[in-house]
Amino acid sequence: MRRLMLALPFALLPLVAHAHEEGHDHEHEHEHGSLGAHEHGVARLDAALDGQTLELELQSPAMNLVGFEHAASSDADKAKVAAARKTLEQPLALFSLPAAAGCKVTDQELESPLFGDKPDHEHSATQAKQGDEHHHEHSEIHAHYHFTCASPKALDHLDLARLFSTFPATQKIQVQLIGPSGQQGTDLTPTHSSLKF
Repeated sequence: MRRLMLALPFALLPLVAHAHEEGHDHEHEHEHGSLGAHEHGVARLDAALDGQTLELELQSPAMNLVGFEHAASSDADKAKVAAARKTLEQPLALFSLPAAAGCKVTDQELESPLFGDKPDHEHSATQAKQGDEHHHEHSEIHAHYHFTCASPKALDHLDLARLFSTFPATQKIQVQLIGPSGQQGTDLTPTHSSLKF
């Protein structure tokens, strides 16, 4: 399954290239090497369903989930980070997977400089040497989930309404999905938050 998710970005390059031609934000290039730009209000979700295994990978600017991107120093900021992490640690509720599918979390991984993960110091040092005016940190939050679903046929759709309502600063989620009916890509919004597998 891991190979499937690693292949996903390559399989969808034509879709991503087309999206970049239509509206690419050159000002905030994503510094972690994933496809797309760091754009506040926009997140990305890669989803793959293979047999009974569902894998979801969410990538979002921290601004969308906690309201800032700097290291949390105040008690209020630390509380926001802790609350976002606690919510992200409950993916069955966050992604509204149909109960009939019988999905169980088998593995999950959350990472972000805001969670104490080390930022890319080499990139930051290069920016400082170049006197880059955009030296501020573009913190991201990455959440990677593996589920085993007893009845995967019941996974007929993916509903992100709860994710949008929980993190209202997220205005659009670029979804790339590989499922039984092939691959598809679309943008979901708070008013159009569901995608069929």
